[in-house]
Amino acid sequence: MSGLSFDDAEIGMRFDTPRRTVTEADVVNFCGVSGDFHALHTDAEGMRDSQFGARIAHGALVLSIVTGLRGRLGVFTDSLLAFAEIRRWRFVRPVLIGDTIYATNEIVELRPTSKPDRGVMVQKVEVFNQHHQVVHEGEMVSIVKRTVHA
Repeated sequence: MSGLSFDDAEIGMRFDTPRRTVTEADVVNFCGVSGDFHALHTDAEGMRDSQFGARIAHGALVLSIVTGLRGRLGVFTDSLLAFAEIRRWRFVRPVLIGDTIYATNEIVELRPTSKPDRGVMVQKVEVFNQHHQVVHEGEMVSIVKRTVHA
């Protein structure tokens, strides 16, 4: 198995994702996929005078990009069984078109399940922009394979 198994994981392990710039195409495509054509994302003139000063990316789009960035790490390529839950996710700052984001992930909880071949892993996730400001934060819960069976 490639990737980190539940039994090899330790509380406090950290993984930083690669960076990715949020593009106009990302926002336009997400509008189409989600059906969310709110002016926050589509009205450049109106948003120029808003509290944000420009159009912003959908919060759900940024969250989706983060799941992709986390997958690019390869840390759990063969060991991830399921993405089970998102806890206490907060949209701290807006992400503008052209912002570059990345995420830090820290294992904060590990617990075996009733099935000996898997465990629950909770990671604290913080998403940063190019100014190293937190833009999103929360916890992601995964079910991960075990290599040692109790």
